[in-house]
Amino acid sequence: MAHLRSRRRLALAVPVVLSLTASLGFLPTAASAASAAPRAVSAEQATDAPALAYVVNTKADRRTIASVERAIAAAGGKVVVTYDRIGVIVVHSANPDFGEEIRAARGVQSAGATRTAPLTAAGTTDEGAADFVTAAEAARTEAVSARTPGSEPLEADQWDLRAIGADKAAKINDGSRRVTVAVIDTGVDDTHPDLAPNFSASQSANCVGGKADTSEGAWRPYTADDYHGTHVAGEIAAARNGVGVAGVAPGVKVAGIKVSDPDNGLFYPENVVCAFVFAADHGVEITNNSYYVDPWLYNCMDDPDQKAIVDAVNRAQLYAQRKGTLHLASAGNSNHDLASDAIVDDSSPDDSTPVERTIDPSECFDVPTQLPGIVTVSATGVQNLKSYYSTYGKGVVDVAAPGGDRKYQLPDTPSKDGRILSTMPNGEYAWLQGTSMASPHAAGVAALLKSEHPWASPAQLQALLKAQANNPGCPESYDQDGDGAQDATCEGGSRVNGFYGFGIVDALRAVK
Repeated sequence: MAHLRSRRRLALAVPVVLSLTASLGFLPTAASAASAAPRAVSAEQATDAPALAYVVNTKADRRTIASVERAIAAAGGKVVVTYDRIGVIVVHSANPDFGEEIRAARGVQSAGATRTAPLTAAGTTDEGAADFVTAAEAARTEAVSARTPGSEPLEADQWDLRAIGADKAAKINDGSRRVTVAVIDTGVDDTHPDLAPNFSASQSANCVGGKADTSEGAWRPYTADDYHGTHVAGEIAAARNGVGVAGVAPGVKVAGIKVSDPDNGLFYPENVVCAFVFAADHGVEITNNSYYVDPWLYNCMDDPDQKAIVDAVNRAQLYAQRKGTLHLASAGNSNHDLASDAIVDDSSPDDSTPVERTIDPSECFDVPTQLPGIVTVSATGVQNLKSYYSTYGKGVVDVAAPGGDRKYQLPDTPSKDGRILSTMPNGEYAWLQGTSMASPHAAGVAALLKSEHPWASPAQLQALLKAQANNPGCPESYDQDGDGAQDATCEGGSRVNGFYGFGIVDALRAVK
């Protein structure tokens, strides 16, 4: 399954935009139809990589920004990129007191370090254990699939498509070429034969460092080990072309926006800010976010650095919403109840030495999952039951979708594997599980809804997604391991509850 730290990873969301915006202690920046594309910086500013990266947030007007940029220089900072329309400035500085000094400057609304380790720190990326399809497994699955006219060679193992009616939906409407889902992730291998027919290079980029690189292939994974984004992309839009697998919406376009750091595989805030702005300015209708913004699993508003991270990413994603982009995010793989009074986080910061802390979910947020207007997706298995690892929470989870459950929910398929089969770099296929896999299933259904309702706004599209979902209601018992103790508590009724939100998405209902 995807690494429990990485939803790559995972995320959450809240249904009420205004209440969360108020609780975060800041207001959205003024709406604007103009581009938030960054301004270039001088060669002098771009040289000599300093110790830490920061986001500095200010009022989105030119005079204030210019004043803050002068204060940044005076405090020993170098501007990497300025997003004028949302008032976010990405800065590098070796001054250990930079954060404190710049927060005291006139016009600065919030500012903080986006990491706890130096920019040059290296690490290892743990994408989780993927099991690749062997030749024998492929032959067995292809033989079963061949008995179903119109199915893809490996589709017999895709229990997830049948669970949400995506196989039947494809015969009615497989999605519009005018709809693009951008995978904000580790990169997408657009040369894969199942992805190449639907890939949109003009809407793809590498946002690592905070500035978009649109050169040919910049969006591709660094190595085959950075497979997470390619797997996610296939779940959304693998083509029905007689090759491999099929996606939930095999007729729509898919783009890749790479945000994972090449040294440690982490998803830093400035990269995600860039990705949301780029998606908005390049006409992307839907983004999938199967990750949390590093280095904090939860960002607490009483910490100035973490508050600045929430502020910066929220400005970017709200900007994209105003330009017509719907965001979906995974709920998380920690089996946390995000509607509880307290959660123990022992994984943060994940770019240096983690420290155990108890956080209040009403004051500490999983980003981008719990930001206003973002659709939070929990994971289910073949039995339409919450996956054992999936994070949940009444009033937090919006919808559920297949993410796999190899431990307790096994399908009657050729492989008998309860995980999700999808595309991998270099033309391969493999199984993964996690809420990372649930979110793209919901994103695919959202793409089908957008195809049917092209003029729907992000808010309207979210409402349609909830309306078409099927809610199984809370289970009478959730003792997955059979030890007599409940492994999670589902609160709510058959209309909306903490395990499934408004229900499990339904691709067939989306196109009828």
